[in-house]
Amino acid sequence: MTAKILDGNALAQKLRADFKTRAEALAARGTRPGLAVILVGEDAASQVYVRNKVNACAQAGFHSEKISYPPEVEAQVVLEKIAELNADPKIHGILVQLPLPKHFDSDAVLKAIAPAKDVDGFHAENVGALVQGQPRFIPCTPYGVMQFLADAGIDPKGKEAVILGRSNIVGKPMAMLLMQASATVTICHSQTRDLPFHTRRADILVAALGRARFVTAEMVKPGAVVIDVGINRLPDGKLCGDVDFGPVSEVASAITPVPGGVGPMTITMLLANTLEAAEREVA
Repeated sequence: MTAKILDGNALAQKLRADFKTRAEALAARGTRPGLAVILVGEDAASQVYVRNKVNACAQAGFHSEKISYPPEVEAQVVLEKIAELNADPKIHGILVQLPLPKHFDSDAVLKAIAPAKDVDGFHAENVGALVQGQPRFIPCTPYGVMQFLADAGIDPKGKEAVILGRSNIVGKPMAMLLMQASATVTICHSQTRDLPFHTRRADILVAALGRARFVTAEMVKPGAVVIDVGINRLPDGKLCGDVDFGPVSEVASAITPVPGGVGPMTITMLLANTLEAAEREVA
């Protein structure tokens, strides 16, 4: 068996074309979707992520603002800027790029974002709405995974779904979404006993633990759908996921590559959330 490659770049392009059309329709009514991205510090990876987000906004016809601060900036300065953006009618989404420097209370910063503009879906109010099955915003990476499944015609209903990783950004919201889609969900983590026992039961396996090529072919049920959320840089500078792609693709029925899989979809769903925020405002 050779797995179908779930192409994140191709799906992202299709979705973004639709977003651009919807953004143009909003602009004709006097509203242009607007995203503000706050970057604190000089982390190289964060700078790349922010640049990609700003470029995606431009290509989709969105307004975007990049606000950069040196790593030593006082947290109060950033909180005051967030308050200003909360009140700015041109801005429909606010994103603070993580991680923040150590002197920041990240939870306090995320809570400062107005829930109606929290397009990352990290505010406690939005997390609660997601748990109740009435999400205002879905965290971008799990949102992208659900789009992959829908586009490929993979219905989670009745399937065994196993998630490797329990982060607030991916693992926990991923579990909520799959459970709401009527999958039977297991979350595995560093303290899970006999991990292969769980992974070999999975009809849908989502790897989000940040360990290069951790998931081997022997850990995967034949015919499983494998979603690789991980992104790891190898000593030679190349990127790879949490899944040993080559051997696993010979066992799985469908698989996402790294790069070119979940990554492009994460930014795409950030655009989706920003657009949805703008559409709600003019509804």
